[in-house]
Amino acid sequence: MPNYKSREEVPLEEKWDLHDIYDSLTTWESDLKSVAERTEQLKTYDGNITDAKSLYDYLVLSEETGYTYKKVYVYAMLQADLDTRDSKPQALLDRAKSLGVKLSSATSFFMPFLLSLDEKTLKSYIDQIEGLKYFEEDLMESYRYKTHVLTKEKEEVLSDLGEALSSPSNTFGMINNADIKFGKVTTKDGEKVELTRGMYSKLIEDDNRDVRREAYKAYYQPYVQLNNTIASTLSAAIKNNVTLAKMRKYPSALEKSLFSDMVPKDVYDNLIKVTKDHITPLHKYQNIRKETLGLDELRQYDLNVPLVKDVKEEITFDEAYQTMLDSLAPLGEEYVETLRSFKEKRYFDVRETPGKRSGAYNLGLYGVHPFVLLNHQDDLDSLFTLVHECGHAMHSWYSSNHQPQITAGYSIFVAEVASTVNEVLLIRYLLKTTKDEKMKKHLLNHFIDSFRGTMFTQVMFAEFEKTTHEKAENGGPLNAEVFNDVYEKIFREFNGNEMVFDDEVKYGWSRIPHFYRPFYVYKYATGYAAAIHIADQLLEGKSETLEKYMTFLKSGSSDYPLELLKAAGVDLTKPEPIRSALTIFSELVDEFASL
Repeated sequence: MPNYKSREEVPLEEKWDLHDIYDSLTTWESDLKSVAERTEQLKTYDGNITDAKSLYDYLVLSEETGYTYKKVYVYAMLQADLDTRDSKPQALLDRAKSLGVKLSSATSFFMPFLLSLDEKTLKSYIDQIEGLKYFEEDLMESYRYKTHVLTKEKEEVLSDLGEALSSPSNTFGMINNADIKFGKVTTKDGEKVELTRGMYSKLIEDDNRDVRREAYKAYYQPYVQLNNTIASTLSAAIKNNVTLAKMRKYPSALEKSLFSDMVPKDVYDNLIKVTKDHITPLHKYQNIRKETLGLDELRQYDLNVPLVKDVKEEITFDEAYQTMLDSLAPLGEEYVETLRSFKEKRYFDVRETPGKRSGAYNLGLYGVHPFVLLNHQDDLDSLFTLVHECGHAMHSWYSSNHQPQITAGYSIFVAEVASTVNEVLLIRYLLKTTKDEKMKKHLLNHFIDSFRGTMFTQVMFAEFEKTTHEKAENGGPLNAEVFNDVYEKIFREFNGNEMVFDDEVKYGWSRIPHFYRPFYVYKYATGYAAAIHIADQLLEGKSETLEKYMTFLKSGSSDYPLELLKAAGVDLTKPEPIRSALTIFSELVDEFASL
């Protein structure tokens, strides 16, 4: 696996081509200036939308400005993520963010204005100008928010506070990506090297328990040291959520988060309840893990080591890409060929380099194309990450190419479905095509671990979010001690008595960036359950399943997420999809136990 010391060493074909957004910084500057000018123009509509024509003109200008702003912001963000230590792209991003706050402030009058119109007047405007039909659904949807929109003055104040309110998240991001140093660990050759996140994901799977323990202790050390600082950023983020929910007259911060997707609170509560009711197979698996590894006691740093030895194989990026294309054949030729072209067109930034943002993501930019950030390590996990992110990228591509701009973006609630369908198709493909029995066992182990990470771990996180927000809503304190206690209690419940809990366990909450996007992680679990169902149907080769699924991928946000999923054959308002997924998990554990 290549170990690049700088971006210059990475081959061109494994780097993003950001020229697809802007050919030069001059063009970016020009668009930034144009957004700033249009932002001033948008302000002039405050108090001056008096008829159908002025409403239409405002909406067109607002959409055009928003589109250009997104390009400006995304370009700066993608540059900044390539090296979080480099102050130049960071400065571009800061300017884009600052302009975003001004744009938000300039348009903050609109929602209160719209809701001051009675529906009859609005409908008469829509009847007068053909172009307003394009905006009709969005305009009418706004009335759902009527009780949650504040006065014009208060909305302006909240917009002006945008940057301040996102400060806890930004601060944590800088601590986590730019400032944290994990110290040194010893390699197999006895050499002391600086630990990185990419390296940690490797070392925590090492056969040598001393190596795993050392990496684990080194990885958690900065989080333990910064425990109070990170607690203050998370506490501020949670209190911001709770305060905004109260100000906007939502029953709770959770219900505020669920409102836009029209997801009933029962869906969230059921997810936690049904998962905890079916926790026994997970505990059984932990026991199998302990026995297979021949341990007297199972600890957190034993949870990621593969249970089947000597099957580690190097999979280059090119090989991983081809395997992905082969495994996704059930999605049809058009899907596979479109995805093949993404690599040739350099939609990916593939390699880990110093200062690069950790992890992986897809960012779909309407009118341009998806951009996928990876930190590819030439192993099986990286293959799964690639397949996962390409699920998102293809969802972005289909929605952007089949929906107008207004409905092209899809809700986070359905986002994890496309990525996980791809993962399930990959694992089923590998299990079917692999002749090596040992590799089959390894893949089964991988499937179980992926299930554990995407379903059980995310539900555990979801319960942590719910509990901590409820504490804030009831006026309870939020500090490092509270977070540690809540996290440790839930972690113990999920992981059972087979595990011996190191002191580091309770600090696990402090390294999770998703907690700064409130009530986001539960969507991984609901998406996973839905995807398991869809993928198994696709593998049966039913043409109507493929047709329904492709329609789902092309639908963007043209309906509420639960409705889009119902049309694809999954009803998450009922506990069955969750129960069914957990039954499959139980079967996988039994199958693995029998081996």
